[in-house]
Amino acid sequence: MDSFDVIVIGGGPGGYVCAIRCAQLGLKTACIDASPTLGGTCLNVGCIPSKALLHASHQLHEARHNFAKMGLVCEPPVIDWKEMQKYKNTTINENTQGIEFLFKKNKIHYINGHAHFISTSEIQVDGKNYTSKNIVIATGSETSSLPGIIIDEKQIVSSTGALSLEKVPTKLVVIGGGVIGLELSSVYSRLGTEVTVLEFQKSIVPDMDQDISKNLIRILKKQGINFQTNCAVTSVQKSKNKIKVNYNDNKKEIEESIETDIVLVATGRKAYSGGLCFEGIGGVINDKGMIETDNHNRTNLSSIYAIGDVTNGPMLAHKAEEEGILVAETIAGQNSQINYNHIPNVIYTNPEVASVGMTEETLKVTNKDYKVGKFNFAGNGRAKLVFSSSGFVKLLADSATDRILGCHIIGPSAGDIIHEVCVAMEFGASAQDLAMTCHAHPTFSEAIKEAALSCGDGPIHS
Repeated sequence: MDSFDVIVIGGGPGGYVCAIRCAQLGLKTACIDASPTLGGTCLNVGCIPSKALLHASHQLHEARHNFAKMGLVCEPPVIDWKEMQKYKNTTINENTQGIEFLFKKNKIHYINGHAHFISTSEIQVDGKNYTSKNIVIATGSETSSLPGIIIDEKQIVSSTGALSLEKVPTKLVVIGGGVIGLELSSVYSRLGTEVTVLEFQKSIVPDMDQDISKNLIRILKKQGINFQTNCAVTSVQKSKNKIKVNYNDNKKEIEESIETDIVLVATGRKAYSGGLCFEGIGGVINDKGMIETDNHNRTNLSSIYAIGDVTNGPMLAHKAEEEGILVAETIAGQNSQINYNHIPNVIYTNPEVASVGMTEETLKVTNKDYKVGKFNFAGNGRAKLVFSSSGFVKLLADSATDRILGCHIIGPSAGDIIHEVCVAMEFGASAQDLAMTCHAHPTFSEAIKEAALSCGDGPIHS
């Protein structure tokens, strides 16, 4: 029987990062994954392929709407959907093969198959047993649906099916105005699909700062995406070629319906621990299907840890990665920790949306005395020259100490420039610290400096 210091169950961002860090720290490590390729949802049917389609469709938008403004006169490009799918699949293969290379480089024993617990120190994979001093559960999440709606990945699809449709649909109804729904709505809207988003809450991305939510829906409407908020989908009826989506308009208190070619169910994801038999060895799973852990991601069984989507907290690949490193370092005897308030969240629409820390709504509820520094990208030279001057940076700081409490950005490259605020918050910086830091010109990040200046005497370019 093969024996290890650490066995990681799951080869997604949390699992493979944990395995690599364990190996770097001198631990004999194995990683078990049931999928044909490593990388989990993120690399295979999530983050990477969706960003490939977002990038391709954004380039189409630029060619059709902005090239001529820059003196680049050409025939508008046409869509070769098969070639775009090939490009997407190439990016997937390059990334998943990269993980395999890293496993070989770090001498990680890769086991392809379905794992389940025999005991707190023994795992069985397709009939073969392995033992380990420590075991890490990193099995991720799976798509959740609504009662009565069956996903067939042809007419009624999850995000997985939406990435690989046979053709670009004429009409698409998206159930759910969260991150996944908005990103894929953007892809197909740019490709010429008539897109309608149905959202149960009164606003899209309701957990984000409401200034961001209000501006994002306004911008996306201008881009041609239709929205119906405060509505509840009651049923989806399939025919041979069309689908009818029925929903209650909670504002008007009437029942409505819409006909479409494809329905994308983007109502979120749920933790996946199926077939592990974790509870059978005494493990605790809460009523949401998530594995309970302590501050170091240890479960109620001292030799077993859990990380990523299968645990409480935001379902983000980078959150899973950080937890993977924390667990690896904890097993190796190091003192590691994560400040979850400093983990950024990004939506890759155009413009991008990014946030970190507290929202203004949360600060109001907690009666925190705070101040707001705000700067519009309309005053940023770089944003203007790339035709992306919609949006703003909103910085929240403690009124008494000036310490940064949160930042919310809607604008160009928001997902990249948010990280300077993450670093600042990690080191307890003040808004004045950001304001006094020289930023290169012309860059999008100058908007961060201006927002920080707005927390004091005021921005220069507004």
